[in-house]
Amino acid sequence: MRTQTVLTSPFEGQRPGTSGLRKKVRVFQQAHYLANFVQATFNAIGDFQGQTLVVGGDGRFYNREAIQIILKMAAANGFTRALVGQCGILSTPAASCIIRKYKAYGGLILSASHNAAGPDEDFGIKYNIGSGGPAPENVTEAIYDRTLDIERYLIVDADDVDLDHTGSFDLAGMQVEVIDAVADYAALMQSIFDFDAIRDLLASGFAMKFDAMHAVTGPYATAILEGTLGAAAGTVMNGEPKEDFGGGHPDPNLTYAHELVEIMYGDQAPAFGAASDGDGDRNMILGDHFFVTPSDSLAVLAANATLVPGYAGGIAGVARSMPTSAAADRVAESLGLDCYETPTGWKFFGNLMDAGKVTLCGEESFGTGSDHVREKDGLWAVLFWLNILAVRKESVADILVEHWQQFGRNYYSRHDYEGVDSAAATAVLQQVRDQFDSLPGTQLAGRMISTCDDFSYTDPVDGSVSSNQGVRVLFEDGSRMIFRLSGTGTSGATIRLYLESYEADSSKHGLDAQDALADMIAAAGAVSQLRELTGRDKPTVIT
Repeated sequence: MRTQTVLTSPFEGQRPGTSGLRKKVRVFQQAHYLANFVQATFNAIGDFQGQTLVVGGDGRFYNREAIQIILKMAAANGFTRALVGQCGILSTPAASCIIRKYKAYGGLILSASHNAAGPDEDFGIKYNIGSGGPAPENVTEAIYDRTLDIERYLIVDADDVDLDHTGSFDLAGMQVEVIDAVADYAALMQSIFDFDAIRDLLASGFAMKFDAMHAVTGPYATAILEGTLGAAAGTVMNGEPKEDFGGGHPDPNLTYAHELVEIMYGDQAPAFGAASDGDGDRNMILGDHFFVTPSDSLAVLAANATLVPGYAGGIAGVARSMPTSAAADRVAESLGLDCYETPTGWKFFGNLMDAGKVTLCGEESFGTGSDHVREKDGLWAVLFWLNILAVRKESVADILVEHWQQFGRNYYSRHDYEGVDSAAATAVLQQVRDQFDSLPGTQLAGRMISTCDDFSYTDPVDGSVSSNQGVRVLFEDGSRMIFRLSGTGTSGATIRLYLESYEADSSKHGLDAQDALADMIAAAGAVSQLRELTGRDKPTVIT
């Protein structure tokens, strides 16, 4: 029986971004808070009567309770079918896969991505549309508008659904199917990659480690790598998803994936290492004593795409976010392909993929993907690398050195200053903007500045314009400094400083990135007065 529930207090409108709505768990646990936002979403997304909804999350604290609320509301609002991952688990790319495969109307994904989890940490929810990709801006704006005027929500009075066992259940007339969280995604991976070649590689004595960081990719990596592909038991480390991610920070970078980094830079390092994040859409790639930047990873995948069965016929084009290095641009140019530079946010790639303009895309924030789904996909990137290694029979380092010899090296680094006072963070970017007229034509870090701007993007598919996407200082030789504020955290602001310098001379490719960029790092601090305005004398994370 459906029950109409009137709100007991007004709801403060919350604006969801590309990553959805992220708040502390205790905010979501407030009476009616999650239900209000879910109802606002349902009120905004159109006519879904008789349609299918996909629901799942990364297993963080409050995941199960939230799913029960969502299912009862979906039944009350008119969905006739819901697909839910077993135990409430669905990685973000797997959710996209399932939305597309079963032609669902859309999906609600419960995750705060790489943010920490637990009773005092973060929770998140986002809506993905029928293409499997994140809701575009017109949808997120419509959801926000509905949060401002919501007066009631609909929910059925019913027992909780058993999420621990696969099967079909009736929930007030809505069919709930608890599905194997891994099977459909694993089948998709097998259709793209040469599993026989990867299996032979792993059987040859090739050693690897995959760090699931006690997050969602543990079951996926264990089933595919150790199960289907025959990797040695223990290849997947930290493979059990935990509500608090084992007390760690599931961000696959050199700082937070320190356990894997210590192994890969140890005396008995395996040939290959990889990690994924909280919801499974990011990746880090390592070789023996060798780190592959996400920017270089995208470029290498593009250059070697035809070695993979799923891309044997070639790729349509490449896209990268604006802060990502231009390494992929050089590959695209050599292949005669278009390379699109977009704002940060996977929805921009989705438009290009839906239009058939690009096949591969990536962000410097450890996200890489292709048109097989409409989200970035961490485990897909790991399998892509394994497929390349199986065919080329070279080490990760050798592949990168050869790549740089052919295309040149884009020295690149990102410095994150996390938890900065929001006003101070805004002042840093304004400090650079205030010099837009005076900097061009002057020397900085031994280079001539050509222009400064706030990056703006006109979508070639729908014509929409996205402005103020990052403050850029551009140099005549292709070097760049970029300053952005990130919205992925829940406390304060994160300043991201991106630094890039191109080096064509192969004799100079062996430098450490921080050493190669030392003059750029110093110049960026001087221009932005970051230390003076924030009180921070060093970044929280360097990648």
